Amino acid sequence: MERVLKDDAVEEKGERARMASFVGAMAIADLVKTTLGPKGMDKILQSTGRGRSVTVTNDGATILKSLHIDNPAAKVLVDISKVQDDEVGDGTTSVVVLAGELLREAEKLVNMKIHPMTIIAGFRMAAECARNALLQRTMDHKENTDKFRADLMNIAMTTLSSKILSQDKEYFAELAVDAVLRLKGSTNLEAIQILKKPGGSLKDSFLDEGFILDKKIGIGQPKRIENAKILVANTAMDTDKVKIYGARVRVDSMSKVADIEAAEKQKMREKVQKIIGHGINCFVNRQLIYNFPEELFADAGILAIEHADFEGIERLALVTGGEIASTFDNPESVKLGHCKLIEEIMIGEDRLIHFSGVEMGQACTIVLRGASEHVLDEAERSLHDALCVLSQTVNDTRVLFGGGWPEMVMAKEVDELARKTPGKKSHAIDAFSRALQAIPTTIADNAGLDSAELISQLRAEHHKENCTAGIDVITGSVGDMQKLGIQESFKVKQAILLSATEAAEMILRVDEIITCAPRRREDRM
Repeated sequence: MERVLKDDAVEEKGERARMASFVGAMAIADLVKTTLGPKGMDKILQSTGRGRSVTVTNDGATILKSLHIDNPAAKVLVDISKVQDDEVGDGTTSVVVLAGELLREAEKLVNMKIHPMTIIAGFRMAAECARNALLQRTMDHKENTDKFRADLMNIAMTTLSSKILSQDKEYFAELAVDAVLRLKGSTNLEAIQILKKPGGSLKDSFLDEGFILDKKIGIGQPKRIENAKILVANTAMDTDKVKIYGARVRVDSMSKVADIEAAEKQKMREKVQKIIGHGINCFVNRQLIYNFPEELFADAGILAIEHADFEGIERLALVTGGEIASTFDNPESVKLGHCKLIEEIMIGEDRLIHFSGVEMGQACTIVLRGASEHVLDEAERSLHDALCVLSQTVNDTRVLFGGGWPEMVMAKEVDELARKTPGKKSHAIDAFSRALQAIPTTIADNAGLDSAELISQLRAEHHKENCTAGIDVITGSVGDMQKLGIQESFKVKQAILLSATEAAEMILRVDEIITCAPRRREDRM
């Protein structure tokens, strides 16, 4: 018998392939499981590259992104958590835990000789039923602005409670809600700039309307400009040397060298004149500005800022309503940026330039202070999650309670569906409801509570009408989510449910894994 595949290719069929994908997916789910919920723990990720950089994080997507994984099924889970992070920002851990639990249940069913397609059909029905159960229970306060703002505050606090910012969550929730409400419904988070400055404590963070550029104002230039007209540029402002490499200029006396230098200066002066001709009083450049042109700008009373990092420039252009220019021959085609006031401010030890009263009213800057770089990075990730969730909620205003309440609601409905459904599918639907209960179980486990006891109490509570019970990890008992103000966005929950089901389905369908051999060099000759 000749092998069909080439030498080093490996194939695993049937049972073994399914085992490999189940085991891989469950291992990934168990890895991030401990970060779920308000009492979830953090992980330290250390890279093996140069510098051995260390990341301390609680964010499921960040953890999984940094892992190098061999198992194909595990890669699918990493992908869904990435998509969850890009799409709605939060729920990156829940989505992996749910998919892992679905596969754990599916493995038992497969061992009972139920065909994967039957399981998938059952899962499909269960997911549809669970989604409808949530839809009937959503609350929507978009007409009443005060109530809606309270909802947003609750959602932000719930999102932040599992992160490093949980100690000051009221404070940061307030920051995040203010920042998002300024956006007036756009989900463009570019307008919210997050600046990290080590020093101080997390409590010293603040929200500032306008835009802050991490630069100092040059020497001899105006420190404060009102009604600024800003030209944002990306152009070389170093003295125009003869820029042809390897060009040789032969001169027969020193005075000729002086002529060449004078010509260079003249060229520079003309360029500066062109820029000044735009009628501006602030010039921000991406590249460096030499002393000579800087002197010319200072004489003209123009504030010149050099080397503004590229992200800073793009955002500055967006916020002030200007465009990035690189040629200055026709001033009428260049869009200038505008703002009411430019001044220098101090944050900690550093001087920064503050643009206030910018064209784009919704722009603002959140300045984070903290003990170290790692704390700041993690704080930024947490805040970013909260901002994403809030900006999605402003568009889709439906909200749910949190703390394991939605999962129990879905589990109860799915359970009832399983009892009505004849045939083998009912086993799969039943399994789906058990998998949903794994999320409240995990939240309780991470808090060191007796999960079996709590979940059974919770299930009994949920058989009453209009129940709002969930797990209150602070007191370690079943609590009323409405009183505690623990709320989540419907959009996040829906995304978790659908992505996890689809990912589990995809992995269930696998019955063969073929690993190709790496191409050898000699074959190409």
